[in-house]
Amino acid sequence: MTTVFKSPLDLEAAVGQNLGSSEWLTIDQARINLFADATGDHQWIHVDPEKAKQGSFGCTIAHGYLTLSLVNMFLPQIVDVQGISMGVNYGSDKLRFPAPVKVNSRVRGVGELIAVEQIKNAVQAVIRVTVEIEGEDRPACVVDTISRYYPA
Repeated sequence: MTTVFKSPLDLEAAVGQNLGSSEWLTIDQARINLFADATGDHQWIHVDPEKAKQGSFGCTIAHGYLTLSLVNMFLPQIVDVQGISMGVNYGSDKLRFPAPVKVNSRVRGVGELIAVEQIKNAVQAVIRVTVEIEGEDRPACVVDTISRYYPA
């Protein structure tokens, strides 16, 4: 379910609140292979299912940065800031990969609004996105995303 803000100015009142979660997404081998091709990271733990069966995880795993890149897909499912001329990704802080994402696992993003401040002509929001792995205790990724929303 998406949390909707009618204006970026409404974000400040929601600091500390859980913003909800995205839909679940299955991480299949095809997605992992495409990411390997896009980045040139063809390490066997990601792209060689036969060799990976003998490795520490018992199967291939998604790249940590693949998991991070999904945050861009999850954020619009978590939060919708309306009344803006544009929103931009300003960066991120405190990135961690506590657990691997095994092939064919399902993941989703869960958002929490950490901080909001006025920056020149924009509202800057820090949203902590935790990428959960279905059925696992530890998340795949935790990152504080920084977005700037420019009022219309």
